[in-house]
Amino acid sequence: MQRYSMEIEQPYIIGIAGGSASGKTTLINRLQELYSADQICVISQDHYYRPLSEQIVDENGEINFDLPEGIDFKRLVRDIKKLKKGQDVQIVEYTFNNPSVFPKEIVFKSSSVIVVEGLFIYTDPKLDSLFDLKLYVEASLDIMLKRRMTRDAKERGMTPEQIEYQWEQHVLPAYKRYLLPYRNDVDLIIVNNTHFERSFEVLTNHLNQLINA
Repeated sequence: MQRYSMEIEQPYIIGIAGGSASGKTTLINRLQELYSADQICVISQDHYYRPLSEQIVDENGEINFDLPEGIDFKRLVRDIKKLKKGQDVQIVEYTFNNPSVFPKEIVFKSSSVIVVEGLFIYTDPKLDSLFDLKLYVEASLDIMLKRRMTRDAKERGMTPEQIEYQWEQHVLPAYKRYLLPYRNDVDLIIVNNTHFERSFEVLTNHLNQLINA
C-alpha cells in the first residue's frame, strides 16, 4: 500500500471518539497502514485511566470504567502538549487489572499527525480545545455489543456475564450521557456497521491535502 510523506509545520491533532466497540481501533489500524510510524502518533485514552483505587465503584461493588471521572485528563493534555513541542512521551500500559497481561512501557513519538482516541475525549474542555479535526465512529447497539463480547473475553479475560453486566449498568448509560450529546459537534461521522470505506476516503483526502499544501 502506498505511503504518503507529510510536510505539516506543526502537529495536526485528530480526535476519534465513539461508542464502545464501534470501530475506533479498526479505523486507527487503517491509518497506521497508510502512514508510517514516524508520521502518525496514536494515543489511547485507555492508557490514562486513574489507578484502580481511585475508580468509582457502583452499588454492587463493581468498578465502573465508563465514567469520564476515571480518566486523568490533566496528564493526557500535558502529554499531548509535549508531543506538540516535539518531545517524546513515555508511559506504562494500562491493563484493566487483567492478571494475564504484563504492563508494557509505551513511548509516544512526536510526529506530524497525533491521533487521540477514546470514549470521553470530547468531555474535557481543555483536551477538546486541542483538536484540529474531530471524528465520531458509530455502529448499531447490537453490533457494538456483539463486538464487545468477543473483545473483552479475549483481551480482558471477562466472562459473558461480566460483559453483559457492564454493558447494561455502565456502558449504555455512559453512551447516552457522555457520547451521544457530543455527536453533533464533530467534523465527520463515520458509520461502521459493516465498513467505512467512503468515510475513510474523505478522511485520507483531507490529510493528503494538508500533506501536499
